[in-house]
Amino acid sequence: MRRMVVFLCLISCSCAGLFFVRCTSADDIADRARQLHFSSIVLDTHADTPQRLLTGTFDLGKRDAEGHVDIPRMREGGLNAQFFSIFITGKTLGPPAIQQALDQIDLVRQNIQQHGKDLALATTAEEIRRAHDEWADSSTDKPEHNGLTHFGKEVVREMNRQGMLVDISHVSDKTFYDALEVSKVPLIASHSSVRAISNHPRNMSDDMIKVLAAKGGVIQINYERNYLSEEYRTAFAAVAGDVSRMEEKFKKECGDDNVCIGKAEIRLEKELTEAGKLPHVSWEKIIEHIDHVVRLVGPDHVGLGSDFDGADMPDGLEDCSKLPKITEALLRKGYSEEDIRKILGGNILRVMEQSEKISKEMQAAQ
Repeated sequence: MRRMVVFLCLISCSCAGLFFVRCTSADDIADRARQLHFSSIVLDTHADTPQRLLTGTFDLGKRDAEGHVDIPRMREGGLNAQFFSIFITGKTLGPPAIQQALDQIDLVRQNIQQHGKDLALATTAEEIRRAHDEWADSSTDKPEHNGLTHFGKEVVREMNRQGMLVDISHVSDKTFYDALEVSKVPLIASHSSVRAISNHPRNMSDDMIKVLAAKGGVIQINYERNYLSEEYRTAFAAVAGDVSRMEEKFKKECGDDNVCIGKAEIRLEKELTEAGKLPHVSWEKIIEHIDHVVRLVGPDHVGLGSDFDGADMPDGLEDCSKLPKITEALLRKGYSEEDIRKILGGNILRVMEQSEKISKEMQAAQ
């Protein structure tokens, strides 16, 4: 049985090659896509699933009626490598924040041990590739606007030395450019989408994507509806007052339970969509964002950063079991199998390998 690699991730702060044969039938493409998807390393760089583990009632090994990630659905969707984010709200500070982070880390590790037949912890690109080969054979805060201080720049340098990926998703534009200037390692945006398609401040502008790519970095597309669709974003802004009032109500009802708050917010957005106040957003918008990046900077600088269990998913990609749709859609658009493998996980593995190499060089030079 194939196992999945789980990452414990602490987050601090050219067209595609054509590979389309006109005489190939739709069924042939579907078959090729399935084989390609399930033989690839499919690596998603952001899921907030550890928040669900804090409830004490969620079992990662069982299919769950809620949320987006569990082992049965990972297996169905071919999701075999996942960065699990350790998320702490901005209102939780000091020792309580440290304890909450440690609790999430412990819970992730406990689940890996509990489900050892399905999960393993990998910390390097080599470990991911080796695990994949072995097992295949056997089976919403606003961004800060201050940029990086001197201390922040030292943190980035130390992250380079330690071999940590420098993640610039959801930072201000100035902080992005500051980090880009300081870092010796390519940057990643673990869960950001394209501002040219949805003008959300958490998305990346074309200029940011270009300079990110010029230094070897990767933007991992976020599936959140607000980040995918400008129509949805503007409609959401129009009802923001009502949403804010409801969110305050949710916080009073849920207290510090972020999972409870998240579920209530998703229910509210679905109710507003059903009432016609918010538009539907198709999963195909993900492909539009990927395609935009590829046309802009080529297929070596884009990947998947879903925001599973931390955002409202688009219609048709309700959870990780639906991920094969992305591979089939890219294949039908004419992407080569090689480029699709890069988008599914190869690009982020390359950045990890570069980070590890530079870390060794910096430590050796001390």
